[in-house]
Amino acid sequence: MRRDAGFTLLEAMIALAIAGLALAALFRGTLDGVNLSQTASRYEEAVARAQSRLAGIGPAPQAGDRQGDDGGGYRWHVRVLPVGTARTLPPTALYAVSVAISWEENGAHRVVDLETERMGPAGNAP
Repeated sequence: MRRDAGFTLLEAMIALAIAGLALAALFRGTLDGVNLSQTASRYEEAVARAQSRLAGIGPAPQAGDRQGDDGGGYRWHVRVLPVGTARTLPPTALYAVSVAISWEENGAHRVVDLETERMGPAGNAP
C-alpha cells in the first residue's frame, strides 16, 4: 500500500476551507460591486434632476431660496442670490445659482450640488 496514493482527510478539509474562503471573498466582492453600481446610478439620477432644476430657472432668475420633495426619495434646494448689477439699458444683474439634490442611502446622507451664474433682469433682485 502506497502512502502517496491520495489525499488525507486533513488535506481535503484544508482545501475545502481555502475554497470556502475564496468563494466568500468572491461573493463579498460581487455584493460590493452591486452596491457601488446602485450608488452610481443614484448619483447619475441626482445630477440629471439637478440639471433639470437649473434649466427650469429660465432666463429671468428670481432671487431667493426654494426647496421641496422631488419624488423617489430625492429632495431639492435651489438658491438664487444676486451678485451684482450692471448699469445697462435695461438694467441687468448677475445671479449666483446653486441647486442641491439630496437623498438617504444605506444610512448615509448624499448630496449633489451644481453651481452656476446667470444674467437676468435687475428687477428680480430683492
